[in-house]
Amino acid sequence: MRMIFRAFALALLCSSLGTASAQTPTPVPSETTVERSIRTQANRDTQIGIYLNVLSDCSSGPLPTIRLVRPPAAGKVVVKSGKAKATNYKACLALEVPAYVAFYKAPPEFVGDDAMTIEVKYPGGRTEIQKITVKVSGPGGQQKI
Repeated sequence: MRMIFRAFALALLCSSLGTASAQTPTPVPSETTVERSIRTQANRDTQIGIYLNVLSDCSSGPLPTIRLVRPPAAGKVVVKSGKAKATNYKACLALEVPAYVAFYKAPPEFVGDDAMTIEVKYPGGRTEIQKITVKVSGPGGQQKI
């Protein structure tokens, strides 16, 4: 049984190597813009983004570079290092890779909209501009699910 599995794995590996070398790489757009909206309460850390780089073999590639192009008017943005766990992500059944996680926190007295722009540069030249609007409500303003 083990020998059949190894033979199958070797055949699968050889066939994937053959198809990978026959394909031509698709051009990656140099810059894309993404607009998102997030709801939160004042004086609460809220995740606004997670940034990672998963390679085709389900391992981690170099993490992207993150820059705050336009800071929020009222709140603060903090980026922390962490680990991302995922199942059924692209061709990966299960993975755990390093990641950067961005958090936003509004001051206790702030209620309203706050906006920021984050630039994420991935290895290989791809750049993503993220325009994030945060809708901050007062206590009791968020819907419980």
